[in-house]
Amino acid sequence: MIIGNIWDDDTAGIVFPPAMERALAYLKETDFSKLKDGRYEIDGDHIYATVSRYQTKPMKECRPESHRKYVDVQYVAEGQEFIGWCAFTPALKESVPYDEEKDIVFYERLEPESDFVLSDGCFAILTPKDIHCPCIAIDEEPSRVLKVVVKVSVDLIEEDFQ
Repeated sequence: MIIGNIWDDDTAGIVFPPAMERALAYLKETDFSKLKDGRYEIDGDHIYATVSRYQTKPMKECRPESHRKYVDVQYVAEGQEFIGWCAFTPALKESVPYDEEKDIVFYERLEPESDFVLSDGCFAILTPKDIHCPCIAIDEEPSRVLKVVVKVSVDLIEEDFQ
């Protein structure tokens, strides 16, 4: 997992693969306040963004998840939310088996759990080994969020390393 701010030109000196650079550039160059909720293709099914506006929820209403085909770049354009996180371990118990069509698996809980806040301009890059629980209200106080999740194909990133 990598956490950063889209406006920080030096994200701790990290050199991202070209596909991830495209995703981050899209986030930096797009005014999401002018877009409707929905899917926006950046590079077909290889890289695409989903824009959504929603109300954060109490932690007990949110479910830990992960993906196998895509890396998530979760970006908060407006608002703030907690995201729960833990690294994948075989000890994690699935609550809903992997759905290949939706590329998602849900877990009973995060173990051990860490939490972080994403606020205006912040992003988190979450790989298939990053179990995450998004949309959590801070201090149990629901708030409005404008969030963009860019999906970057794992295959595309693996190509960047070859």
